[in-house]
Amino acid sequence: MKRKLFLKTIGLSTLALSSKAHFEPLPAFQGLKIGLASYTLRKYSLDQVIEIMKRLAIKDVCLKSFHLPFDASPKDLKAISDKMKSNGLNLYAAGVIYMKTNDEVEKYFKYAQNAGIKMIVGAPEHHLFPKVEEMVKATDIKIAIHNHGPEDKIFPSPASIYEKIKTLDPRIGLCIDTGHTFRLNQDPAAEFRKYRDRLFDIHLKDLNSQKAEAENVEIGRGVMNISLYIQVLKELKYDGIIGVEYEKDAENAAYGLTESIGYLRGILRMS
Repeated sequence: MKRKLFLKTIGLSTLALSSKAHFEPLPAFQGLKIGLASYTLRKYSLDQVIEIMKRLAIKDVCLKSFHLPFDASPKDLKAISDKMKSNGLNLYAAGVIYMKTNDEVEKYFKYAQNAGIKMIVGAPEHHLFPKVEEMVKATDIKIAIHNHGPEDKIFPSPASIYEKIKTLDPRIGLCIDTGHTFRLNQDPAAEFRKYRDRLFDIHLKDLNSQKAEAENVEIGRGVMNISLYIQVLKELKYDGIIGVEYEKDAENAAYGLTESIGYLRGILRMS
């Protein structure tokens, strides 16, 4: 289907952002749940993030530190978590969180614990895995390791993560970033299949090319095979969140996010 028909089908456009109407979060489509990586809205306040999520009927969010500050007190972290719940939203994870020392690993697991979060999306350095596993066991908080593409010397690809975690506690898994994976000339759908047993989270993007220097665009405008990724996730009965991460137009990201969510819902409805 053409993009305009997708958007017309689900009745969602950027005009929704100026509407005073609020929408109830939509149920999962054949088990798949569309969520938000809040890095998308890094130039927006927490209150604006909540408002945009409610208007777009998105329930699940992974909050970045812009919205869940690392230096917040335990009381303030709980208050943020409670605020999300009171607005009908699910704070399912925090991140991406970078970890360079054992002290930082302990700090960020306690941070997640204080916020009542059950999963960290993280990028710990290789030598920290003994401490990471210790904290996973102590807190029962999962960690999904995030890959960052060709420039990343620690975890460029899903395979680079899996090789480090495959013998560790099963609560240590992957957050596959589709855009960064694609920039490595790898097929995100194939990577989903390979690492399905440890696939905890997904950051979904679209890019204008498969080059290392590719740029983020609205989902559906790029060259990535979004419909295939959705179909494979259905086949795998993936039960995590598909976190939309739209990195373009930081100051006005709500508009591209709206278009991206509409496109995804069109695919889900028609597949």
